[in-house]
Amino acid sequence: MSDLSSTPLLRTALVWSGIVTLVLAVVGGVVGLIVAGTSGLWSALVAVLMAAVFLAFTIVSILIANRFYGDPLFVPIFFGAVMGGWILKFVVFLIVMFLLRDQPWLAPMVFLVALVASIVASLIVDVVVMMRMRMTTVSDATLPTAAEVEEGERRPGDSTGPQA
Repeated sequence: MSDLSSTPLLRTALVWSGIVTLVLAVVGGVVGLIVAGTSGLWSALVAVLMAAVFLAFTIVSILIANRFYGDPLFVPIFFGAVMGGWILKFVVFLIVMFLLRDQPWLAPMVFLVALVASIVASLIVDVVVMMRMRMTTVSDATLPTAAEVEEGERRPGDSTGPQA
């Protein structure tokens, strides 16, 4: 089983997203603390952590699904893992939002700004990683070897191809 050419790309995106998340947590926490006190600090940290977990979940589900590359059921496994992950992520997101909705310590505007900033930063990281990676236009494709081509031309009973 060989690795897909997208695996290093996804791992790089995951690492850089983690680094950006740490920076956002520090900046968001400090700004939240200045703007809304302790509740702003916690609101920013929860929003940044929430965005990081949900955005990383997609990359991790793709990396797990890529482990089945070469399996005859790779395509259904891949799409099942990714779509199932998205559905699970959506349900968990709704549950978390309902739980956070009426919390007295939550500063809604700080939470919203930190969440949106985290999502935008993650998307920027994904775009930069994709633009900088060097991948061939047709990746993970293999061409037949000369022996396989010759073997294909010498089918028994074939009068058009060269005979041995």
